[in-house]
Amino acid sequence: MNIDNRKAVRYNRWGYIFLIPFVVTYLIFNLIPLFTTFYNSLFENYMSGLTQIGPRFVGLANYVTLLSGGELLTYAANTVIIWIMGFIPQILISLLLGAWFSDPSLRLKGTRFFKTVIYLPNLIMASAFSMLFFTLFSDGGPVNGLLMDLQILSGPYKFLSHVWSTRSLIAGMNLLMWFGNTTILLMAGMLGIDPALFEAAQVDGAKPRQIFFHVTLPLLRPILVYTLITSLIGGVQMFDVPQVLTNGSGNPVRSSMTLIMYLNKHLYNKNYGLGGALSVILFFCTAILSMMVFKLSESKE
Repeated sequence: MNIDNRKAVRYNRWGYIFLIPFVVTYLIFNLIPLFTTFYNSLFENYMSGLTQIGPRFVGLANYVTLLSGGELLTYAANTVIIWIMGFIPQILISLLLGAWFSDPSLRLKGTRFFKTVIYLPNLIMASAFSMLFFTLFSDGGPVNGLLMDLQILSGPYKFLSHVWSTRSLIAGMNLLMWFGNTTILLMAGMLGIDPALFEAAQVDGAKPRQIFFHVTLPLLRPILVYTLITSLIGGVQMFDVPQVLTNGSGNPVRSSMTLIMYLNKHLYNKNYGLGGALSVILFFCTAILSMMVFKLSESKE
């Protein structure tokens, strides 16, 4: 081995050294808990009053219990419905704002200020945001007071006692918290597109709408796929907003109970076997859905 190769090897070692903190952190906080969760899912382990039951090996019995009951499918449907109600308007608004802010022909003033403003809700804690909405839309809150003062309502509307109004509030909060982040991502992707492509399309007589659908969107596909997958993962993990807004009950009639709220109830009751089994199911469901989205959106050669 010559001197240059030896120097290259010594230099490359620094890359592995800098990777050590990440690898150690990943092992301690991600990989080991993942295997531990799968291990716990194979045991019956819960509290019955003050009596500890287990741990006793039961194999896949916890998975059979979850999949044979109707609660898992019901709460999965709740999660998907609320996620769709928030994600569709979020992506539409973000695409509109991204195209608006990234269009040099509009010559908009104060774009930095508006970008900062729309991103600010993303910096607020979800629990604080939920408490704010809980206060605003309570029976005696400012929203009901304003609607009655304008004589739109004769009495207070119970927003948190109706299925679709509660789901709409949760979806609306997720929309407000995350559309700014999505807008910044999509706008960065739009600004990375070669302006010569837009100029060529204009020379060919393409209208702004045609340019957006036939030039911008196809080139924006990688960012859209990333946004969809991360939003999907976040939707499956939806917890803090409905937990605070419904006081952990998922009411009315459990229509706002999400999968992570269901998991939290098992962990709160110290039923580590069912909680571990539900965590493993969510892990595989998230991985499968993400792979499906990636494969369906993958560009063909």
